[in-house]
Amino acid sequence: MQFGYNYLLPSRLLLGIEGDISFPNYLDDGIVASRSTPSSAVTEKLDFVSTVRGRAGYAIDQWLFYATGGLAWSQARFLEDLTGNEDKVLRMRTGWALGAGAELAIAPGWTARLEYLYDRLGKASGTFPSGTGYESTTVDLNSVRLGLNRKLDWTGETLKSRDVGDSRAIDPYSWNVHGQLTLIEQGYPAFRSPYQGTNSLTGASQIQNTTSATAFVGYRPWDGTEVYINPELMQGFGLNNTLGVAGFPNGEAQKSNFPMPRIDIARVFVRQTFGLGGEQETIEDGPNQLAGKQDISRITVTAGRFAVLDIFEGNSYSHDPRVDFLNWNMYCCGSYDVTMDKIGYTWGAAAELNQKSWAIRAGYFLVPAVSNANSYDIHISERGEYIGELELRYSLFSQPGKFRLMGWANIANMGGYADALAMPVTTPDYPDITQTRHVRTNYGFVANLEQAITADLGIFSRASWSPGRVELIGWTDCDESLSFGAVLKGSAWGRPDDKIGVAGVVEGLSSIARAYFAAGGLGILIGDGQLNYRPERILEAYYAYSVNKWATFTFDYQFIDNPGYNADRGPVSVFSGRLHAQF
Repeated sequence: MQFGYNYLLPSRLLLGIEGDISFPNYLDDGIVASRSTPSSAVTEKLDFVSTVRGRAGYAIDQWLFYATGGLAWSQARFLEDLTGNEDKVLRMRTGWALGAGAELAIAPGWTARLEYLYDRLGKASGTFPSGTGYESTTVDLNSVRLGLNRKLDWTGETLKSRDVGDSRAIDPYSWNVHGQLTLIEQGYPAFRSPYQGTNSLTGASQIQNTTSATAFVGYRPWDGTEVYINPELMQGFGLNNTLGVAGFPNGEAQKSNFPMPRIDIARVFVRQTFGLGGEQETIEDGPNQLAGKQDISRITVTAGRFAVLDIFEGNSYSHDPRVDFLNWNMYCCGSYDVTMDKIGYTWGAAAELNQKSWAIRAGYFLVPAVSNANSYDIHISERGEYIGELELRYSLFSQPGKFRLMGWANIANMGGYADALAMPVTTPDYPDITQTRHVRTNYGFVANLEQAITADLGIFSRASWSPGRVELIGWTDCDESLSFGAVLKGSAWGRPDDKIGVAGVVEGLSSIARAYFAAGGLGILIGDGQLNYRPERILEAYYAYSVNKWATFTFDYQFIDNPGYNADRGPVSVFSGRLHAQF
């Protein structure tokens, strides 16, 4: 992320100053050095690098060529692993940065840049609480950076034609940029917890928060073809490291927890649309959606890295935890084992045939190499997720509605509950499902309904089922679920952009899954070491207050009965505050 100020002289000489901060996503999450001793292992990670630099350059037509240099600093995170216990020490490094680059005006107020930057960071040393000393050599970074900048017109005056960024190197109707920022603070008071297991929700009170920031950049190189990329910054922790409840209360909680912001290319995909003629409809400008007109009768093919739920399992009232219900099994689908890495994305392709009153979709996506992993099984066609969905659109008492029926099958390297239970009870970590893994198939179905009652009130419901014989690969431990909810806009009290939402979900496990968890088995999110089984029941209510056209603040409450399907623990009351901004 970068910001700065430029002044362009009549001679076309540009002088400026800028600051930036970068969060690394390389070398095993930022590891730059490590060493081992007989009693411990010490690792150094780089949390961030920041600079403040001067800039001087010369503008030629749409181009700016420049040199830059200034101060640099970074935070070093030293970790000592003492047979499972970890100590950490944070140290600040200082140094300098030097580089050069070129910037291109691509549209009024917008520029793109390519830049090389060299950072020289000094030494950091110290001592862990255990007495172990460490000394680090200097750190040198060589970076090639691709950037996109928006000029800010603080004076309110019209941009002058001579200003850098006014020339139109790209047709302004062929691309767009949108962004979002979501901050969630979530916690609960202490609750009844006579015992706890490895994956239990901790009985003591706690508060955690998550942050995500996303840029949605789209480009249409020619009619019918669109290319999108979504750099995303994530930071924070789900409650209890995102463990303990099948219907987890924060849809923004990553299963990979990040103490410092982490950058990821969440989505990069191509969308190709083939119009079949006839009546057209207007597509509004939005995130990952370029404005224009399309044939209603069309075929759309999408391929690349994205979330399966970007295309499947849509619902107007509950589909996005950044603006709708927060709970995993409210905004999605319970027993549908969504294939994804630990932060919610995968690689694949989907095709859709759209008509005025119906649509049919089908897709293939990579599955994780093993349950809940960041690596993918690349045995394409032999393994993966196959999914199909039928969507019907209709009117009921002059109000629109949609019904979706989806079926899916995952062919992946998965363990079986029965095989794990059949192992000798003397097996370490019995029942260890990881020792029973081989290629298996899991499948299931989801029915999804949304119905407008009035212009301001709508209801939704989802029902899902799967056999529940094997471990899950990506989503959460659930084999059957039923949800129902309603959303009301605030027109009646003079705030049409506000919303109230209330919903409930009941979810359960198959009989063999119950036996597995009762014997002490662990799943993706749950595992108390024992189990007094009851269905997990969750009630969620929220009020979304529209601050302005860009920002909304939401207060959310969730009541969770039998967390982890265990009647011996809970209930739990989870309170959340969410700030969401977008442009």
